[in-house]
Amino acid sequence: MMLKQILDGLKTSKTTLVAVSKTRSNEQILNLYNQGQRHFGENRVPELVDKYESLHKDIIWHAIGSLQTNKIKYIAPFISLIHSVDSYRLLKKINKEAIKNDRTIDVLLQIKIGTEEAKQGFEMDELLQLLEEKQSFTAFANVRITGMMGMASFTDNENQVAEEFKSLKVFYDLCQEKYFDADAFNILSMGMSGDYKMAVSQGATMVRIGSLLF
Repeated sequence: MMLKQILDGLKTSKTTLVAVSKTRSNEQILNLYNQGQRHFGENRVPELVDKYESLHKDIIWHAIGSLQTNKIKYIAPFISLIHSVDSYRLLKKINKEAIKNDRTIDVLLQIKIGTEEAKQGFEMDELLQLLEEKQSFTAFANVRITGMMGMASFTDNENQVAEEFKSLKVFYDLCQEKYFDADAFNILSMGMSGDYKMAVSQGATMVRIGSLLF
């Protein structure tokens, strides 16, 4: 029932729901699958590979956690979207593994918008400098940068969360207009179980929800 309620709420904004299935059993995933859910997100590579190998092949798998360069080779043959590209080095490695698998891999650039030190991602100024200096940043033959991802601060201050999402939307719009092809660069992934409605109101086109669904 919760899945239908969330999907109904997202219909008007045409926002894609990624069900965060990390630590969840195959049976729990299949329960959502049988209700029509196809997008699932995992943050640990071994678990992601195991689930890909054992579950239906029409599932669209998202890598949503911090990704080590030495783990990319395990998901490169099948991953649909990597949400957490937070360095030029990681982007180069993904392209290298994509070439080996004769694929083009879609990725999102992770932008740091939360205030916690543990939050990862490009600083906005850092990314702008890279885009200006490294033409190859957006010219990898086997990587397609399809948008951005960000996680707001873990706080009860709704105004702060809204401002963080708003700042990412403004930055996303700027980069889409100046550096990317708008037809391909069209995903803004922000919002989780506790703040996804606010993220949608600020322009999210993709949300990652786990606890509400499971």
